[in-house]
Amino acid sequence: MQNGPHPEPWLRGHFEDLPAIHLAVLHALELTAENIDRWRVGLTTDDFHSQPFGLPSLSFHLRHISRSLDRLLTYAEGNQLTASQLSALKGESSPDGSVKSILDEFHASLENARARIRGFASTSLELPRSVGRRQLPTTVGGLLVHIADHTQRHAGQIVTTAKLLAALRK
Repeated sequence: MQNGPHPEPWLRGHFEDLPAIHLAVLHALELTAENIDRWRVGLTTDDFHSQPFGLPSLSFHLRHISRSLDRLLTYAEGNQLTASQLSALKGESSPDGSVKSILDEFHASLENARARIRGFASTSLELPRSVGRRQLPTTVGGLLVHIADHTQRHAGQIVTTAKLLAALRK
C-alpha cells in the first residue's frame, strides 16, 4: 500500500548504515509517524478522547505508543523500569490533554526511540534481556522486533478509529 505520494519507508532505500533489523524498526516508526500525521487531520480534542463503540481512545493509543517505546527500550538496554515510567504507565488512559500535548509527546518519543535504536547498531541481537517484574526472558533482537510490531499494531488501531470517527460525522 502506498502512503501518499511516496512509497512506504522500507521501500525508499537505505539512508543509514545500520543492520537490517534496526532499519526495519526505524522504518516502522517512520511509517507510524506518517500514518498518525495523516489521519489526525481534522480531529478535535473531543475526538482524541472519545471511545466510539467502546474502543480505546486515540489519546490512549498515542500515549501507549510513546510510553511503551520508552519501557521496551529500557529493557533492551538491560535496565528495569523506574518509578517514573511505572507512574506514566498508569496515566496512559487519562481522558485529558490537548491534541498538541499528546502529539508533542508522541513525536518526541519517536525521536528519542530512533536515537536509542541507533545505539544498538553494534550490539548483538542475541544478548539476553528480561522483561517486567517476572523477568520474562527475551533478547535485544526480540525487543527490537516487538517495538516494530507493537507500534504498528497501535498505529493501525488509531487509523481505524480515526476513520470510524470521520464516518460517524457523515
